[in-house]
Amino acid sequence: MRELSIFIDESGSDDLRERYYLVAFVFHEQDIPIAEGIKKYERAVAESGLPLLPFHASPLMNGKDQFKDLDISERKRLFSLFRVMFRHLPISYKVFVFKTHRYRTLKQIADAMRREIIDFIFDNLSWFQQYDAVKIYYDGGQGSVSSALHKAIDYALAKNAVIYKPTTSSDYYLAQAADYICTIEFTSLKYQANKQTNTDQKFFGGSTAFKKGLLKEIRKKAVPN
Repeated sequence: MRELSIFIDESGSDDLRERYYLVAFVFHEQDIPIAEGIKKYERAVAESGLPLLPFHASPLMNGKDQFKDLDISERKRLFSLFRVMFRHLPISYKVFVFKTHRYRTLKQIADAMRREIIDFIFDNLSWFQQYDAVKIYYDGGQGSVSSALHKAIDYALAKNAVIYKPTTSSDYYLAQAADYICTIEFTSLKYQANKQTNTDQKFFGGSTAFKKGLLKEIRKKAVPN
């Protein structure tokens, strides 16, 4: 039986204060192993003398929450180690980007999410139909995303082929990969608008270095539009 896992994360919130709302889908065919790559990552973190903490880009980059006792050089090292693991993960991804100023209400943006997810599934329906089951992993953090997700996937895919799995980023490395993708794609939008922060520049350098390095790297795994 072939199973597809989809790990979902978002950048933005239902108060629509951010300029952009991003939703990332990370796809993994479950019979393709990832355990060896994860073991190498965990070993590399241990050999670096750093704590093995669930990857969460925003607090990691800003020295918040569980990363508050690490200096910037240690946090940059953790980011780099996760980046190396990510390069070798057998995954692909799709990011949906919404400019919040185009929507007056939360319902409007949720409806836009639903439509774009449905369109993406229908455009790739033959690929999705290869699988006997599709497992959706999302922490349910944002109500608009949960609503759009259920409505779109229940509409576009056979209901008996879809299994929803509530999760947190600390439970699965692929959920952390979705967070990583959201961060890089959101950072790309900031660089485009010349709105990058000092923290962005400390971690990623200037716009050219970011685009030719990290952004180009992750987009090798992006599903073609």
